[in-house]
Amino acid sequence: MTPSFVVAAPSSGSGKTILTLGLLGAFRRAGLAVASAKIGPDYIDPRFHEAATGRPSPNLDGWSMRRDRLLSLAHEAGQGADVMVVEGVMGLFDRAAERGVDGYGGAAEVAKTLGLPVVLVIDVGGMAQSAGAVAAGFRAFDPDVEIAGVILNRVASARHAALSQDGCAAAGFRVFGAVPRTAGLATPSRHLGLVQAEEIEGLASILDAAAGLVADHVDLPALRDAARPLAAPPAAAPGPPARPLGSRIALACDVAFRFAYPHLLDGWRRAGAEIMPFSPLDDEAPPVGADAVFLPGGYPELHAGRLAAAAASGTACAPRPRTASRSMASAAAT
Repeated sequence: MTPSFVVAAPSSGSGKTILTLGLLGAFRRAGLAVASAKIGPDYIDPRFHEAATGRPSPNLDGWSMRRDRLLSLAHEAGQGADVMVVEGVMGLFDRAAERGVDGYGGAAEVAKTLGLPVVLVIDVGGMAQSAGAVAAGFRAFDPDVEIAGVILNRVASARHAALSQDGCAAAGFRVFGAVPRTAGLATPSRHLGLVQAEEIEGLASILDAAAGLVADHVDLPALRDAARPLAAPPAAAPGPPARPLGSRIALACDVAFRFAYPHLLDGWRRAGAEIMPFSPLDDEAPPVGADAVFLPGGYPELHAGRLAAAAASGTACAPRPRTASRSMASAAAT
């Protein structure tokens, strides 16, 4: 059973994504086989995980997925790995306002479903000993969530780190590391979220720098010791996440249309469908013979001029093909 833990934070912007990437790279530098997963409906972070680990990184969406699928995907992701890091979403206890298939989808809820401890990333910019009070408040909010310890992020100096660690120790928390504030070490963002991994020049250098930073300032053996095996997998593997749209599905696939959950496509393949990728951005028409066309979400608005000028991509691929434009998140509901 793969030792695993969840990386979460009090809020978005605390640095959990870059620290997660750093942890993945640092564990890999240490000679470990590393797996990852991302909590929530996020199409971008998993691709960064994959660049850091060289392995698929699934989404674990507690709002749209049933418990058996969450566990099945997590166990599949962790197979053959020495450690698995699961990145949370937003703040630890943030969740959907309305209940989904099996839950509300927050990181805390998914951590409990998976039976995993949480490592809390606290941005200590503008505080010191108060970091202990922040961690204590999160522990008290839901005692059923196991907080194994904290990583202090964006510390300004050795003294700042020591004061912040004192506050956490006074509150009874283990500090796994104190990571200094580092100018320029971040993943670029845009109006709807992060820039996609394949769009970033020098991504390997960013990942390498993050791995080095974490290796120098985080106690990796202690973190691995604090990890726990996943909860038992479901007795039977869940069926396809959604019925295939057709027997031969033309899938728009480029930087304009990228937001497709891999587990959904894999489920369609296992159900007997053929997935036929094409690129509208490269002026490619849907393959001849497709009986369904799927346009996943993405950033088509950033490429509107190029898409509007395309000619071949508007050509019919078969008589009256059925077009599907619903979101992958809704299609993944089971």
